[in-house]
Amino acid sequence: MDYQPILRQLYQDFNARRIDAVLAHMHTDVAWPNGWEGGYVSGHDEVRAYWLRQWQQINPTVEPLSFETRPDGQIAIRVQQVINDLAGRLLSDDQLTHVYSFAHGKVRTMVIEH
Repeated sequence: MDYQPILRQLYQDFNARRIDAVLAHMHTDVAWPNGWEGGYVSGHDEVRAYWLRQWQQINPTVEPLSFETRPDGQIAIRVQQVINDLAGRLLSDDQLTHVYSFAHGKVRTMVIEH
């Protein structure tokens, strides 16, 4: 299955803060990295709560740059992540790799590689 269009849409929805649209493509038992506070969150409710907390403190935007399907079936996406504070001041501007795995057509895990 070609997950690239779904993943591109996920980034667009995340950047537009359409949380329900993003969660609709996630497995109910998704494991998602808490790149802001550390560790992982699990499931739709924890991911929602994490993002809502994050967006009250910082304003991240993440744009996909390239896609690679790995031999194990995971999809690695090189992204440009720009984080501003709520006043619009730049806090960071980095390239990272997000690695996704899927189960039953939904995002099951995401890992951040630096």
